[in-house]
Amino acid sequence: MTDVDVAGTGFRDRLLQGMAAAVRERDYHDVTIADVVNHARTSKRTFYEQFASKQECFVELLRQTNARMVRDIAAAVERDAPWQVQARQAVEALISSMESDPALCLSWMRAAPSLGEAGRALSRETMDSFVALMRTLADTPELRAAGVVPPSRELAITLFGGLRELIAITLEEGGNLAGTVDVATEAVMLILGPRPRRADSTD
Repeated sequence: MTDVDVAGTGFRDRLLQGMAAAVRERDYHDVTIADVVNHARTSKRTFYEQFASKQECFVELLRQTNARMVRDIAAAVERDAPWQVQARQAVEALISSMESDPALCLSWMRAAPSLGEAGRALSRETMDSFVALMRTLADTPELRAAGVVPPSRELAITLFGGLRELIAITLEEGGNLAGTVDVATEAVMLILGPRPRRADSTD
């Protein structure tokens, strides 16, 4: 019997949505391919036509989710607003994105590192995307005039890693992610805010 894509959404997309639904119900490591195809209303045969393994499907889901998060943050920031406003807008967009799907968010943070090289590659790719985003958002004439300069890769990694851990711990403790916006914004402003000019600066 051949599956029919009645909804017209594409089997691959349906399977990714099925994986997301399964992860919302239980820990990724406990999810089975049967869970995924049941949510996707398709078959294991169709699953293996699209993905080589459960892990490949999960990694692709996280890759697409993280790429969408980066786009949402970039779109939320008003590039001509004061730098303090931009910092808060970026944080609010990050928190809002993770708050919209906390189970999937936590799976990315906690399960992905256990996926071997595929998980490490995903982590590097995601980190690079967020580093590039931070550097792009900080690289405008208005922000430079205010003393804000694009962070180094190391500084951006430090900041994003800290924000990610804050969000993960808040979720694990059953806290309210919206309640982290103020402290996260403060951290962003302290780390990325205007640098004092050196006395010997000739700029």
